[in-house]
Amino acid sequence: MPIATGDVLGSDQLGVFLASVGGVFFHPREIDDEIVNTIEAALNLEPVAISIGGSQLVGSLIAGNSRGLAVADLATEEDLDILTSYGDVIVMESGINTAGNLLLINEQGVIASPAIPQEGLELLGEVMKVDVKATTIAGDDVVGSLGVCNNQGVLLHPDVTPEEVKLIQEILDVPPMVGTVAFGSPFVGAGMVVSDNGAFVGSETTGPELNRIEDALQLY
Repeated sequence: MPIATGDVLGSDQLGVFLASVGGVFFHPREIDDEIVNTIEAALNLEPVAISIGGSQLVGSLIAGNSRGLAVADLATEEDLDILTSYGDVIVMESGINTAGNLLLINEQGVIASPAIPQEGLELLGEVMKVDVKATTIAGDDVVGSLGVCNNQGVLLHPDVTPEEVKLIQEILDVPPMVGTVAFGSPFVGAGMVVSDNGAFVGSETTGPELNRIEDALQLY
């Protein structure tokens, strides 16, 4: 099942609630088992239930690859104990702590929001062992909400500029495409969660959008 559709906790903003990191996906504890099983089958990743400081917005607050993770400073010691089982953990400081919204990550690189200071970019590169560059997407700094990637491709907001595309392609080392999700939303990172094996996208996503997602991320 390369692509499945559905909602999480009554919302089609799946990327706000779900985070694909390395060989696992993190999800709120409140999600029904049936939905978790659907996501697991689509992504072919191990599910891990968690909250971040009690918040269900797991996808907005976590980002990473198989070597390391960034998490908001809302995380409790219990949360960090869970996360450190899956890599080294960077705790992002208040004000720039929504890691899932501010980072676009695969195994080859990290695209970061310009809101993150230089020392933060350097730490991300050290922990995740990849090159890191800051840029906007379509002129906006919430790059994790405006793009989604795996190790095969990256799908970006339709208004991304040629200069932004060039840098993103160079750092993530995958071919870029543009598209939308959930019946026209350009916030593709907020509207889905993906792996190298599949994707789980909002239930309102149209057939042409699904085809574009499949092509962009090479989910065949």
